[in-house]
Amino acid sequence: MIYGLGSILPKVLNYVILTTFYTYFFHKGPYGILSELYAWLVIVIVVIEFGMESGFFRFAKDKEAVSKAFSHAISVIGILAFFWMVVVYLFIDPISSSIHYSENKDYIIWMAWIVAIDSLALVPFAKIRQDGKAKRFAILKVANVLVNIVLVISFLVIFPWISKNVVALPGWLYNPNLGVGYVFLANLFTSAAMFLFLMPELKSFSLRFDGPFMWKLLSYSAPLVIVGLAGAINDSGDKIFVKVITGDQEQVGVYSANYRIAVLMTLFIQMFRYAFEPFLFKISKDKNALETYALVMKYFVITGLCLFLVTTLNIDLFKILIDKPYWEGLAVVPIVLLGNFFLGIYYNLSVWYKIKDLTRYAAIMALSGAIITVGLNWLLVPKINYMGAAWATLAAYSGMMVISYFWGKKIYPVPYQAAKMVLWTVLAVVIYGISAIIKPDNLIIRLIWDSILMLVFLAIIGFQEKAMVQDLLKEVRSWRKK
Repeated sequence: MIYGLGSILPKVLNYVILTTFYTYFFHKGPYGILSELYAWLVIVIVVIEFGMESGFFRFAKDKEAVSKAFSHAISVIGILAFFWMVVVYLFIDPISSSIHYSENKDYIIWMAWIVAIDSLALVPFAKIRQDGKAKRFAILKVANVLVNIVLVISFLVIFPWISKNVVALPGWLYNPNLGVGYVFLANLFTSAAMFLFLMPELKSFSLRFDGPFMWKLLSYSAPLVIVGLAGAINDSGDKIFVKVITGDQEQVGVYSANYRIAVLMTLFIQMFRYAFEPFLFKISKDKNALETYALVMKYFVITGLCLFLVTTLNIDLFKILIDKPYWEGLAVVPIVLLGNFFLGIYYNLSVWYKIKDLTRYAAIMALSGAIITVGLNWLLVPKINYMGAAWATLAAYSGMMVISYFWGKKIYPVPYQAAKMVLWTVLAVVIYGISAIIKPDNLIIRLIWDSILMLVFLAIIGFQEKAMVQDLLKEVRSWRKK
């Protein structure tokens, strides 16, 4: 639970505080710059990290092995980060011009340093987890976001106020022309500070080199780069494609801001993944394991569909997370929510290839999703702008889900109630459609009407799953007694 807090709480703070702040502070164009460059960061960092986190966990079996795995993993990332920075500095002109940032080369350089530092911090954070220091992990992760928030607000709000109302600050401390660049600087300073806090873990690093061990580490980790790249393209490539294809930074800003409204579904999936993976291995030898996996899927689908409806039926409340000029893109929200819901089902379906040690199939499915993402973005974005990116996201994740279901059915047949869950999904979409068509003008009446629709959905599920509801009520009574 502490590890989950350390990973999920920072994302909540980022989503709720920073995204809201950025959309209210920046116009659509500057926010588009943030979204696009951070999308590039997600993709590049996968290459620099080179799957070393998983490689470290794989080979850190005892105290001596931990030190060896740690040193070799850090060395790999350090070498890649060094070459990355050399390439950026040598080819900054072609790099910045190719992504249309010739006038903002500093942004590229700062982002490059963020990639390098955050990549180097990956394995020390993994060692903290390996050592069982859950509280230290959580404190550092939360502190990372809090420091970043303080720096962002200082650069964008406090320093300008002081410079205007108290005393003119020197140019090295505050430059009013830097604007959105202060977000990257704040991130860079935060990353550097966190790296310094990781010095106790870095003391385990040694320069000893074991060729055969390094080869095993690289052989294990290299395929994970393909999976990671495909996942990064599916997750962040759409923001890049909107900019590259349309050339309109404002469209990137509108799309990215509305994408963030899917925060409940995103956080639910991340929390589920933290809990599910150790759980699925823990019960894999149980005689009722298959039935348990099917039951988990049922709970997941019901919860995910409830979150889909809570967000879409109450979009008038959720849209205040972004400023009014961004509301023109609210149509992407239900599409992105449904896409992320299907991604969550895909993670749930991962039982078959994880239990059977067939992770190479995960690479194939991730690549399939990436191909769909790239293809549909190039096909749809020129015609319907950022809505094409939303539909591409939905198609990619639903495609991965369908492939995994039918593949897994042949190899490790979990008795999922697929037909029933498809019907529930259709029902949720229909209820959303009814809400979109019948929309009372009065906000209070509209919220009451949408609450009634939500209750209808819950009543139908409850009627079909009477036994499940009774079991849940028994659990609640048991918790109260305790």
